[in-house]
Amino acid sequence: MKLLAGFFLLSVSTLAYSAPKPTIIGTWQGTATAKGQSVPVSLKITGTSSHLEAALLNGTDSTPATSATFTDGHLLLTFNYYARTLDATLQDDTLTGNFGGKRGGFFPISLHHAELTPAAKLDDPKVLGDWEIAVKSSKGESAWQLGLAKSDAPSASVRAVIQRIDGDTGALYGVVAQPGEAFQVSHFTAAGPALYGIAPQTDGTLVVTNLLAATAEPLVARRPAVARKENLAPPTDTAQQTTIKDPNARFTFSFPDLAGKTVSNTDPKFDGKVVIVAIGGSWCPNCHDEAPFLVELYNKFHSKGLEVVNLSFEEEDQLKDPNRLRAFIARYHIPYTVLLGGTTDQLEEKITQANNLNCWPTSLFLGRDGKVKEIHAGFAGPGNPAANQALKHEVTELIEHLLSEPAPVQSATLAR
Repeated sequence: MKLLAGFFLLSVSTLAYSAPKPTIIGTWQGTATAKGQSVPVSLKITGTSSHLEAALLNGTDSTPATSATFTDGHLLLTFNYYARTLDATLQDDTLTGNFGGKRGGFFPISLHHAELTPAAKLDDPKVLGDWEIAVKSSKGESAWQLGLAKSDAPSASVRAVIQRIDGDTGALYGVVAQPGEAFQVSHFTAAGPALYGIAPQTDGTLVVTNLLAATAEPLVARRPAVARKENLAPPTDTAQQTTIKDPNARFTFSFPDLAGKTVSNTDPKFDGKVVIVAIGGSWCPNCHDEAPFLVELYNKFHSKGLEVVNLSFEEEDQLKDPNRLRAFIARYHIPYTVLLGGTTDQLEEKITQANNLNCWPTSLFLGRDGKVKEIHAGFAGPGNPAANQALKHEVTELIEHLLSEPAPVQSATLAR
């Protein structure tokens, strides 16, 4: 009996000793609560206990954490380029905590270990394709574009994107139970949550609802040809949204850089150069989408006479200590000039030469004479692949054209 008892105790102690500790490594699935709605969240954590890496997943895309620690059951992820954190505790294979920051608030989250589940692709010609959503926007636009396509991610049925005058929503993914039924599309990225309801109607339209809006007013999406027959206005041309008051005047700017040094359009480095003046902010998701393209343009054309200036408008606390903007610069390896323009509500006060300047981002393209040749409102990002490629092609051609023009005989330095 003593021998059996000893064997039993040894077995129990061996089992207890060999029981695996809870691991943070792997794929986590769950939801965040925003505006009373449940938004799907996917998180992937890799690496080792001493060197973790993490990213929020959205279909085939991901937004990486800039730091990740897991200590005594406590997970802390930072996304400093948006000044946000994911702070959660692991218990019984469930991560519970919140995600967010000072701007945008915090969202409770609950995640558990789970692999992504494959979903049947939506193959419904009555839903897939291009749509226009009639709106009455505070920015003056009358329509948004809606694109619906088969999902490029195994775990989703459909991929959606809404393009507004100031940019797109980013890729939105959803699962459709049956063709013709209402469904939701969403994402949860470092920029935060998005959630839309889409309901096919018997008249061939779609009812689209932003489920996280303060007032979730349903909007009607029509095929573009149907919208024209109903005499509804098309989406605003992004090159027509904002205009320059005096096309014959040089565009002027004078703002401090992050070191406090004032940089102006009259500085010798801009003399006779083609200049992109990119107006935005590190808080702005569409500005994050635009930054890699501006870097690409700068690296390709700087030696031929291109300069890029980012006029960044931030919250008051960020102007005093622009940590998020520094992280934004580091994330995209920005080599061009970044200046502090002011707070977001000072945009028209600080930039006085433009009419209807109300989109984040907005880019002004200056010729070698320092005058505005074209203005583009918003940015179609990677979440809207076709529009993104078309925009890149158009802007690249514009830059090549402006660079091909001779510099004025009288330099900007002599003319001022």
